[in-house]
Amino acid sequence: MNRKTLALVHTSSSLEPVFEQLCKEKKLDVDLVHIADSTLIRDVIADGELTADTLERVLHHLTAAEDTIADYIMVTCSSIGPAVDAAQSRLHKPILRVDQPLAEEAVKLGAKIGVVATLVTTLTPTADLIRRQAEKVGKEISIETELCSGAFDAFLIGDLEKHDLAVKDAIERLAPKVDVIVLAQASMARVASQLEAGAVSIPILSSPSLAVDYLASVL
Repeated sequence: MNRKTLALVHTSSSLEPVFEQLCKEKKLDVDLVHIADSTLIRDVIADGELTADTLERVLHHLTAAEDTIADYIMVTCSSIGPAVDAAQSRLHKPILRVDQPLAEEAVKLGAKIGVVATLVTTLTPTADLIRRQAEKVGKEISIETELCSGAFDAFLIGDLEKHDLAVKDAIERLAPKVDVIVLAQASMARVASQLEAGAVSIPILSSPSLAVDYLASVL
């Protein structure tokens, strides 16, 4: 049986080892192809949204990913996740938003859903995706959001301690109000494991692990 190829489109090369390690841990036996372009997230932040011009650049990368003879493609940044919808009609290979399995699991686990993000440009697309998933399954939900101001800037300069502390504080503020918490960016995933035992009693979901679990079921 031929090994399959999974192409990952990132807005930060720092996510490459995260997904390499997850695939090993979950025994997802695929060849990985990484395409990283940090100018995408830079421009989304500067513009405050995913503009038509940036969308076209994302679509260019997705087309390039398909040209690598990938069997499956995943976009690992929630801020550019909406590009997946636009890509469906252009690509012949299946494509996944990294936060799609996350949204499905969040809606399954609770009616009051908390979303924590370090970028405002991630809060809106993540919340919209969760709402669409709830509508799809006919479930009424409410969403509470927490923006970790300054955390993303700290992440960019390598101050992970400041970044992680801001995310942990946001999780602990939000936890009493909701049934489940969603960490909206893949770069936040490791923070959940840093919480002290008993600090938060509700599920905390992050996209990388759930996305790789899903891919393991279809590849």
